[in-house]
Amino acid sequence: MSQTNPMREIRLEKVVLNMGVGRSGDAIDAAKAALKQISGRKPTVRSARTAQRDWGVRKGEPIGVSVTLRRTEAADLLKRLLESRGNIAKGRSFDDFGNYSFGIREHIDIPGVKYDPKIGILGLDIAVTLTRPGFSIRLRSRHKARVGRGHIISKEEAKDYLVEKFGVEIV
Repeated sequence: MSQTNPMREIRLEKVVLNMGVGRSGDAIDAAKAALKQISGRKPTVRSARTAQRDWGVRKGEPIGVSVTLRRTEAADLLKRLLESRGNIAKGRSFDDFGNYSFGIREHIDIPGVKYDPKIGILGLDIAVTLTRPGFSIRLRSRHKARVGRGHIISKEEAKDYLVEKFGVEIV
């Protein structure tokens, strides 16, 4: 009987949905409504960190909205988001730390989301963060430390996790 190390267990930490619209006003309101419809949570407005004269963006101007989901809400939403992509994930969408990102061109492709003429059709980016027990040492306020090289989640481990937990096909 072989026992697996509970400290090596990979978990879904969070799913972040982001819509960058590039300008303030009605576009931000539409993006807020779309993210509220997708996640059921109130989205936060993201402001420009620096001015971009060529694009007509001022520092501090709202240019996007995002919402973060954790625990079972995140897992349920991720299942729906992956379903809208046909349960297929690209291998190059994984980084060296086991995180996974992808985009959806039309938010109405997500199961359970209906078309609303007031919102229109918007695209969004999704970032999935995976973690292991012990990763909080890099976030704590006292005695911060790096996660050891052997404890970091590799691309292959992240791919295996998505295949096992969410039935995703990696291409």
